[in-house]
Amino acid sequence: MSRSRATPWRPTREQIAAAAGATVPDVMAPDLRVLFVGINPGLYSGAVRHHFARPGNRFWKALALSGFTHRVLSPFEERDLLERGIGITNLVERATASAAELEPHELRTGAGRLERKVRRQKPLVVAFLGLSAYRIALERPRAVPGRLPELFGGTPAWLLPNPSGLNAHHQLDDLGREFRRLREAVLSSGPSRA
Repeated sequence: MSRSRATPWRPTREQIAAAAGATVPDVMAPDLRVLFVGINPGLYSGAVRHHFARPGNRFWKALALSGFTHRVLSPFEERDLLERGIGITNLVERATASAAELEPHELRTGAGRLERKVRRQKPLVVAFLGLSAYRIALERPRAVPGRLPELFGGTPAWLLPNPSGLNAHHQLDDLGREFRRLREAVLSSGPSRA
Protein backbone atom coordinates (compact mmCIF):
# COMPACT_ATOMS: atom_id res chain seq x y z
CA MET A 1 0.00 0.00 0.00
CA SER A 2 1.30 3.40 -0.90
CA ARG A 3 2.26 5.82 1.83
CA SER A 4 2.83 8.82 -0.40
CA ARG A 5 0.03 9.32 -2.88
CA ALA A 6 -0.15 12.80 -4.34
CA THR A 7 -3.30 13.90 -6.07
CA PRO A 8 -2.81 13.88 -9.84
CA TRP A 9 -3.66 17.07 -11.64
CA ARG A 10 -3.31 18.32 -15.18
CA PRO A 11 -1.52 21.63 -15.55
CA THR A 12 -2.86 24.31 -17.85
CA ARG A 13 -0.96 25.39 -20.95
CA GLU A 14 0.09 28.51 -19.08
CA GLN A 15 1.43 26.47 -16.15
CA ILE A 16 3.35 24.23 -18.53
CA ALA A 17 4.88 27.21 -20.35
CA ALA A 18 5.78 28.83 -17.02
CA ALA A 19 7.67 25.68 -15.93
CA ALA A 20 10.74 26.50 -18.07
CA GLY A 21 13.72 26.25 -15.73
CA ALA A 22 11.75 24.52 -12.97
CA THR A 23 13.26 21.56 -11.17
CA VAL A 24 11.82 18.22 -10.06
CA PRO A 25 12.96 16.76 -6.73
CA ASP A 26 15.09 13.62 -6.90
CA VAL A 27 13.52 10.34 -5.86
CA MET A 28 16.58 9.02 -4.10
CA ALA A 29 17.83 7.22 -1.01
CA PRO A 30 21.10 5.52 -0.06
CA ASP A 31 21.82 2.01 -1.36
CA LEU A 32 19.19 1.80 -4.09
CA ARG A 33 19.13 -1.21 -6.41
CA VAL A 34 18.75 1.03 -9.50
CA LEU A 35 19.07 4.78 -9.96
CA PHE A 36 17.41 5.80 -13.24
CA VAL A 37 18.88 8.96 -14.75
CA GLY A 38 16.73 10.98 -17.14
CA ILE A 39 18.14 13.68 -19.40
CA ASN A 40 16.21 16.57 -17.84
CA PRO A 41 12.60 17.27 -16.90
CA GLY A 42 10.21 18.32 -19.63
CA LEU A 43 7.96 21.29 -19.06
CA TYR A 44 5.00 19.09 -18.08
CA SER A 45 7.13 17.35 -15.44
CA GLY A 46 8.42 20.72 -14.28
CA ALA A 47 4.87 22.00 -13.90
CA VAL A 48 3.66 19.04 -11.82
CA ARG A 49 7.08 18.41 -10.17
CA HIS A 50 7.07 14.68 -10.87
CA HIS A 51 9.37 12.66 -13.13
CA PHE A 52 8.29 11.35 -16.54
CA ALA A 53 4.87 12.95 -16.03
CA ARG A 54 3.95 13.97 -19.57
CA PRO A 55 1.16 11.81 -20.95
CA GLY A 56 2.75 9.63 -23.59
CA ASN A 57 6.03 9.11 -21.73
CA ARG A 58 6.60 5.36 -21.58
CA PHE A 59 8.85 5.13 -18.53
CA TRP A 60 6.11 3.90 -16.18
CA LYS A 61 4.84 1.35 -18.71
CA ALA A 62 8.37 0.08 -19.37
CA LEU A 63 8.92 -0.39 -15.62
CA ALA A 64 5.78 -2.52 -15.42
CA LEU A 65 6.53 -4.49 -18.60
CA SER A 66 9.99 -5.34 -17.29
CA GLY A 67 8.76 -6.48 -13.88
CA PHE A 68 10.34 -3.65 -11.90
CA THR A 69 6.79 -2.82 -10.77
CA HIS A 70 3.68 -5.03 -10.61
CA ARG A 71 1.50 -2.44 -12.35
CA VAL A 72 1.84 0.82 -14.22
CA LEU A 73 2.40 3.49 -11.59
CA SER A 74 1.43 7.10 -12.01
CA PRO A 75 4.17 9.73 -11.88
CA PHE A 76 2.36 10.96 -8.77
CA GLU A 77 3.28 7.62 -7.12
CA GLU A 78 6.99 7.98 -7.89
CA ARG A 79 8.05 7.90 -4.21
CA ASP A 80 6.62 4.36 -4.01
CA LEU A 81 9.61 3.29 -6.12
CA LEU A 82 11.87 3.78 -3.11
CA GLU A 83 10.18 0.79 -1.44
CA ARG A 84 11.40 -1.29 -4.41
CA GLY A 85 14.93 0.10 -4.24
CA ILE A 86 14.46 2.30 -7.31
CA GLY A 87 15.28 6.01 -7.61
CA ILE A 88 15.10 8.73 -10.26
CA THR A 89 17.23 11.78 -10.98
CA ASN A 90 18.32 13.77 -14.04
CA LEU A 91 21.57 14.76 -15.73
CA VAL A 92 20.37 18.36 -15.99
CA GLU A 93 17.98 19.72 -13.40
CA ARG A 94 16.23 22.49 -15.34
CA ALA A 95 13.02 21.80 -17.25
CA THR A 96 12.93 22.55 -20.97
CA ALA A 97 10.45 21.99 -23.80
CA SER A 98 12.97 19.65 -25.43
CA ALA A 99 16.29 18.09 -24.48
CA ALA A 100 17.62 19.65 -27.70
CA GLU A 101 17.62 22.98 -25.82
CA LEU A 102 20.43 21.75 -23.56
CA GLU A 103 23.99 22.77 -24.32
CA PRO A 104 26.73 20.11 -24.30
CA HIS A 105 28.46 21.86 -21.38
CA GLU A 106 25.25 21.54 -19.31
CA LEU A 107 25.20 17.79 -19.90
CA ARG A 108 28.87 17.45 -18.97
CA THR A 109 28.43 19.61 -15.85
CA GLY A 110 25.37 17.55 -14.94
CA ALA A 111 27.40 14.34 -15.29
CA GLY A 112 29.91 15.68 -12.75
CA ARG A 113 27.13 16.60 -10.31
CA LEU A 114 25.51 13.19 -10.84
CA GLU A 115 28.79 11.37 -10.20
CA ARG A 116 29.04 13.04 -6.79
CA LYS A 117 25.45 11.93 -5.97
CA VAL A 118 26.21 8.37 -7.05
CA ARG A 119 29.36 8.20 -4.91
CA ARG A 120 27.39 9.52 -1.94
CA GLN A 121 24.23 7.37 -2.39
CA LYS A 122 25.93 4.15 -3.65
CA PRO A 123 23.22 2.56 -5.81
CA LEU A 124 23.85 -0.97 -7.05
CA VAL A 125 23.42 0.20 -10.69
CA VAL A 126 23.06 3.55 -12.48
CA ALA A 127 20.83 3.41 -15.57
CA PHE A 128 21.06 6.32 -18.03
CA LEU A 129 17.95 6.95 -20.15
CA GLY A 130 18.90 8.56 -23.43
CA LEU A 131 21.65 7.52 -25.81
CA SER A 132 22.55 10.89 -27.32
CA ALA A 133 22.60 12.74 -24.01
CA TYR A 134 24.80 10.08 -22.43
CA ARG A 135 27.19 10.10 -25.38
CA ILE A 136 27.61 13.88 -25.08
CA ALA A 137 27.65 14.11 -21.27
CA LEU A 138 30.25 11.38 -20.80
CA GLU A 139 32.05 12.01 -24.10
CA ARG A 140 31.45 8.42 -25.25
CA PRO A 141 30.25 8.87 -28.86
CA ARG A 142 30.13 5.13 -29.59
CA ALA A 143 28.25 4.01 -26.47
CA VAL A 144 25.48 1.49 -27.16
CA PRO A 145 22.53 0.30 -25.07
CA GLY A 146 23.20 -2.29 -22.40
CA ARG A 147 25.76 -2.63 -19.65
CA LEU A 148 28.56 -0.12 -20.09
CA PRO A 149 32.20 -1.22 -19.95
CA GLU A 150 33.19 1.49 -17.46
CA LEU A 151 31.93 2.27 -13.97
CA PHE A 152 30.23 5.58 -13.22
CA GLY A 153 31.06 6.99 -9.81
CA GLY A 154 32.41 3.58 -8.84
CA THR A 155 29.10 1.95 -9.81
CA PRO A 156 28.17 -0.36 -12.70
CA ALA A 157 26.26 1.59 -15.34
CA TRP A 158 23.71 0.77 -18.04
CA LEU A 159 22.55 2.78 -21.02
CA LEU A 160 18.89 2.53 -22.05
CA PRO A 161 16.84 4.30 -24.73
CA ASN A 162 14.97 7.46 -23.80
CA PRO A 163 11.37 6.48 -22.85
CA SER A 164 9.93 9.73 -24.21
CA GLY A 165 6.96 9.22 -26.47
CA LEU A 166 8.84 11.42 -28.96
CA ASN A 167 11.53 8.72 -29.35
CA ALA A 168 10.23 6.87 -32.40
CA HIS A 169 13.37 4.73 -32.71
CA HIS A 170 12.29 2.49 -29.82
CA GLN A 171 8.77 1.15 -29.37
CA LEU A 172 7.29 0.22 -26.00
CA ASP A 173 8.10 -3.49 -26.46
CA ASP A 174 11.74 -2.57 -27.14
CA LEU A 175 11.85 -0.46 -23.99
CA GLY A 176 10.27 -3.23 -21.92
CA ARG A 177 12.85 -5.70 -23.24
CA GLU A 178 15.79 -3.38 -22.44
CA PHE A 179 14.45 -2.58 -18.96
CA ARG A 180 13.93 -6.34 -18.37
CA ARG A 181 17.57 -7.05 -19.29
CA LEU A 182 18.61 -4.49 -16.69
CA ARG A 183 16.26 -5.93 -14.07
CA GLU A 184 17.54 -9.47 -14.62
CA ALA A 185 21.13 -8.28 -14.35
CA VAL A 186 20.38 -6.43 -11.11
CA LEU A 187 18.60 -9.45 -9.62
CA SER A 188 21.45 -11.77 -10.55
CA SER A 189 24.09 -9.44 -9.09
CA GLY A 190 23.07 -9.78 -5.47
CA PRO A 191 20.35 -9.41 -2.83
CA SER A 192 17.84 -6.63 -2.97
CA ARG A 193 18.73 -3.54 -1.01
CA ALA A 194 15.13 -2.41 -0.77
